[in-house]
Amino acid sequence: MVAADLDVTVDLARSLLEEQHPDLADRPLELVANGWDNVMVRLGDDLALRLPRRELGAQLMRNEHHVLPLLAPRLPVPVPVPVRVGAPSTALGYPWPWGIVRWADGVPAATVPPARRTAWAEHLARVFVALHQPAPEDAPGNRFRGIPVAERSATFDDRLALLPERLHAPARDLWADATDAPGYDGVPVWLHGDPHPANLVADGDRLSAVIDFGDVTSGDPASDLGAMWLVFDAEGRDRFRRAVDRHARDGRGWDAGMWRRAQGWALLYTTICFSYPDTHPIMVGVGEHAIEQLFGCRRRTAG
Repeated sequence: MVAADLDVTVDLARSLLEEQHPDLADRPLELVANGWDNVMVRLGDDLALRLPRRELGAQLMRNEHHVLPLLAPRLPVPVPVPVRVGAPSTALGYPWPWGIVRWADGVPAATVPPARRTAWAEHLARVFVALHQPAPEDAPGNRFRGIPVAERSATFDDRLALLPERLHAPARDLWADATDAPGYDGVPVWLHGDPHPANLVADGDRLSAVIDFGDVTSGDPASDLGAMWLVFDAEGRDRFRRAVDRHARDGRGWDAGMWRRAQGWALLYTTICFSYPDTHPIMVGVGEHAIEQLFGCRRRTAG
């Protein structure tokens, strides 16, 4: 039986390379990220290994390996298209597929002050406009993203307790407005699925990559656009929304109702940011910023 979560180490990464890609095995390795589902190990100067640490992460990686070669040519930003793939290893006790991608210079946008992210608000908008095109019927399914926002009400109710009690009433009002908004009536479009600022790479004042497409799916674009409140301040959101509205008015549901639903998604994502403070402290900072943007106050101060 495979453990629910594996300890993916640099030594394991080295052994997998020696077994399956020996021409790369003598390069320097550095553990750079340990996420919910995957571990990233830098490989020399220009590559990185992405290794699932649990079965869910493995399925997300299969999604990436299948979809990203199709999506990458249309996107105006680098994305982690696999340059090589790895297989499960019985000998090493590693049960899942893994991949090697190009290294993206920069840092997670979540570590960059929000005001500096404004410089690439229009760029990110263009990424979403290019991505949010009609998806085929065999696009990966995802029961948590791209669906009617009202279908996440049970999760919202469960996570509401993670917000300060003084925010419960305004949060319920915001959620009610999102769920009362007109539903999406366009064709299902491609979605990133998880475009929070820890999955955006910033290099100086530019957006250098969008990563972690494991939740890629299809459906209502509001699911992705909710990231606007997690990524930007008021000026950045204004630039982002203007760019989306300018480029995407083609009868696919891009209307005021979409932005109301998007704000509901933003609220849901905000509550999730506080779910794992010990293992993912960077997401707590994302949630703190989003609360300030959604409610005009900070989580830890009287409001």
